[in-house]
Amino acid sequence: MRFFKKTNIPFVKFSKAAVTGSMILIAISIISVFLLRGLNYGIDFTGGSLSQVKFDNPTTTGQIRKGLSSVNLQNSVIQKTSGVNEFLIRSPQIEGVEDIPGEIRKGLEKLENPFEVRRTELVGPKIGEELRGSAIWAIIWAIVVIGIYITVRFKFQFAIGAVVALIHDVLITLGIFSLLQLEISLSTIAAFLTIVGYSLNDTIVLYDRVRENMKKRHLEKIGNIINISINEVLSRTIITSLTTFIVVLVLAFAPGEVRIFAIAMIIGVIVGTYSSINIAGPVVIYWQQRTHAKNK
Repeated sequence: MRFFKKTNIPFVKFSKAAVTGSMILIAISIISVFLLRGLNYGIDFTGGSLSQVKFDNPTTTGQIRKGLSSVNLQNSVIQKTSGVNEFLIRSPQIEGVEDIPGEIRKGLEKLENPFEVRRTELVGPKIGEELRGSAIWAIIWAIVVIGIYITVRFKFQFAIGAVVALIHDVLITLGIFSLLQLEISLSTIAAFLTIVGYSLNDTIVLYDRVRENMKKRHLEKIGNIINISINEVLSRTIITSLTTFIVVLVLAFAPGEVRIFAIAMIIGVIVGTYSSINIAGPVVIYWQQRTHAKNK
């Protein structure tokens, strides 16, 4: 099945505009993350408490927040779960308060609505900081290992293109999370690693076709070969991305952490598809031209 019939879109011709647009988006992302809004870390990284509570009678997040306000926990994140009258309450670490679950109970008792605490999880600030460092290193090592794999399977310049595309995807997704102040949790990190793998899959399909065409068209310039290859895999790329996009779009309406995971994946699918077409190829062209110029 082909989404498009044979196409001849001059992607390489517009690569400078595409790369310029990406650089602007990355600059905005870096400014937002490091200078303006920062990142909204969840309790996985900052420390705090998670409580799963089931009430006997119907209630709302507004009523729960009102009860928690009486014990200075009004900044807690309250999410309705799929269970009947069941909620997840995430409370950040508060200086001077050691028993956060106990404070949550006190606040909820003021609602005069019988409840049962079904689950409680605690994350200390030190553990949260260690998890944050581990998450960053997980993404870095994933990209490094991918770069080595692409070098072995293809060539070094192909690895450069793939790594640049992956960093591009992660930074823009992170920037959108910063601008919208979406919560960064362990589920979000899982989504980021999934984005890395998904984007790499599209890039490898393109590089496979480029390698085949380099053997068939060894007298043509690398720019022409990459442009032909992008057009040849375009239909497959669009169908795969559209199918994945529909699935994660449905998940975006689910409650709790699944929604945040789905939002990260939606951004990642769009950005990853864009980078496979407009970033990975042009970087290979630039690197090869630069190498040839040095060898002259």
